[in-house]
Amino acid sequence: MSDTPFGFSLPPEEPENGGDGKKKGEGQGGQGPANPFGFGGPDAGDNPFAAMFGSMNPGDLGAAFQQLGQMLSYEGGPVNWDMAKDIARKTVAQGTADGTKDASVTSGERAAVEEAVRLADLWLDGATSLPSGAGTAVAWSRAEWVEATLPVWKDLVDPVAERVGAAMGGVLPEEMQAMAGPLLGMMRSMGGAMFGTQIGQAVGVLAGEVVGSTDIGLPLGPAGKAALLPVNIAALGEGLGVPLDEVRLYLALREAAHQRLFAHVPWLRSHLFGAVEGYARGIKVDTAKLEDVVGQLDPTHPEQLQEALQQGMFQPEDSPEQKAALARLETALALVEGWVDAVVHAAAAPHLPSAGALRETLRRRRASGGPAEQTFATLIGLELRPRRLRDASRLWASLADARGPEGRDALWEHPDMLPTAADLDDPDGFVHREHLDFSEIDKMLGEAARGKGEQGGEQGKGEEPGADGEGDDKK
Repeated sequence: MSDTPFGFSLPPEEPENGGDGKKKGEGQGGQGPANPFGFGGPDAGDNPFAAMFGSMNPGDLGAAFQQLGQMLSYEGGPVNWDMAKDIARKTVAQGTADGTKDASVTSGERAAVEEAVRLADLWLDGATSLPSGAGTAVAWSRAEWVEATLPVWKDLVDPVAERVGAAMGGVLPEEMQAMAGPLLGMMRSMGGAMFGTQIGQAVGVLAGEVVGSTDIGLPLGPAGKAALLPVNIAALGEGLGVPLDEVRLYLALREAAHQRLFAHVPWLRSHLFGAVEGYARGIKVDTAKLEDVVGQLDPTHPEQLQEALQQGMFQPEDSPEQKAALARLETALALVEGWVDAVVHAAAAPHLPSAGALRETLRRRRASGGPAEQTFATLIGLELRPRRLRDASRLWASLADARGPEGRDALWEHPDMLPTAADLDDPDGFVHREHLDFSEIDKMLGEAARGKGEQGGEQGKGEEPGADGEGDDKK
């Protein structure tokens, strides 16, 4: 992932990160602090643009001015999402590290995905009581994945980015804030642009890794659409020694299983996103680091703020509430991914000889994450990985053995029925414990309400003159 945003390139002899081994605040010549909010360092001479654009060729100069103008003129929310989308698309166009380029989906690839999802749904019918949740099956290019998932990334990132925006204004002394309106506006614009750059790069890199719309355990795509990325499926299948059709079908099973869960457990989406938001509320901005960055900020080096974002400025509060929020989030992600893992294995094992090997490959891939997931961890202080996937998968499989697929899936009827983190430590105890059946309670309450109504009606009849229960005998 590039560390030089907005088209600013570095001379070939300098390190890629532009740091040159110097501490923040040192000028290009290493002769002391740079001029904060000024143009050029001590060696920039009388030409402020020499230090800013001297390493560029003339062909890049217009683009650099355009990007700088876009950065400083932004007046939207905490993240410049237009810039994020543009950079994500450009990152996708560059291809992945292995040289794989994005490509439009062919009609043959689209037909293969549709057939794989159709067959996957047939196999899942025997492994889960939840019906199909995919109204359509779509094959996406990487660029199409970016377009379809950005709205969900906005929901994930904006709350934390808002905290950074507020913190950037708060690091200036109070007496300066009243006089620094334009400066604060520039800082907010730069913050939104820097976040947009980082999110765009991370989403673009992630687009080169994902194979569907639910890879990270959250529903990133539109509801009811089972989506697969043929170019990434082919890249994943290389070197596995498994036919591409089997790889595609196994991944279709995972995508279709996710779709069933999110379609037929109506509270699950808000439960997961609520857990993310609850964790984000306990994130603190490292104001000391931010003060250091803002105090030394030099427009000739806009990568300084980006580097600070990459290093991470977020620290979770060390409080019982924050620890509980993290536990809820990690458990929720593990339960979703563990259920999918168990159900897909039950559906695939009788049909696919490679089911076991593919299962282990996907488990390791999901547990280790990639560079893009690590970037999101530094940006929003959160790793979207199910740390206890294997524990959760074993628990769901044990529940299916003990109660059948219907009894296992019934636990999704209410969030209070789900296993907790402690239950993942003692799966046998949870499996054989008696649980409240919320559906039976609702049924009992409904019958009680109807009985009371009928009783009231009969009492009303009994109050009629001369009734006293004799009317029926006279009929």
